[in-house]
Amino acid sequence: MEASAVRTDDLAPDAGQRWWMFLVSGTVWAIIALTVFRFDIHSAGVIGAIVGAFCIVAGIQQFATLGVSSTGWKIVHVILGLLFVAVGVIALVYPHRTFVEVAAIFAFFLGIKGFFDMMVAFMSRHATDLWWVLLLVGLVEILLAFWAAGNFGREAVLLVVWVGAAALAHAVADFVLAARLYGLRRGPRSGRAAPA
Repeated sequence: MEASAVRTDDLAPDAGQRWWMFLVSGTVWAIIALTVFRFDIHSAGVIGAIVGAFCIVAGIQQFATLGVSSTGWKIVHVILGLLFVAVGVIALVYPHRTFVEVAAIFAFFLGIKGFFDMMVAFMSRHATDLWWVLLLVGLVEILLAFWAAGNFGREAVLLVVWVGAAALAHAVADFVLAARLYGLRRGPRSGRAAPA
């Protein structure tokens, strides 16, 4: 997720001290986005395995985000984590499916992730100035989901582009969360609510 809570009272007391975790994970996602094009993009099995691993890592990250949340957001993170891991396992169990099926699995993942990011962006618009970045990330993810779900020329290179774009979206969202948590660590400025 990349965004963990809306108000500072929804955050764990030491959430601000964990800002560096999201800086590191954002960097890892950015590296994935840059290196995903190095894989053999002509094999449906390889693409299916990449999509599966991507979704599982995103699910595990949802569980890692539990450490900065203290209220009902934990339930959302657990549900998303389980859902993402399940989608990843399906992609790994059937990696040699056609590009159409792998694209459908990835479209499902992107649609859920994009909707969640947009929802969190709207809910946090009063808590941080960076809410619009997460809104744009969610919008891009939803547009990618529709593109992946549609029948717009299913080619292996498109699946790799979708994975790369989704990894880049993860990186941006993690960098935004790191900035929000770092701001919380530093405390409120000039009477404004600290970023959540």
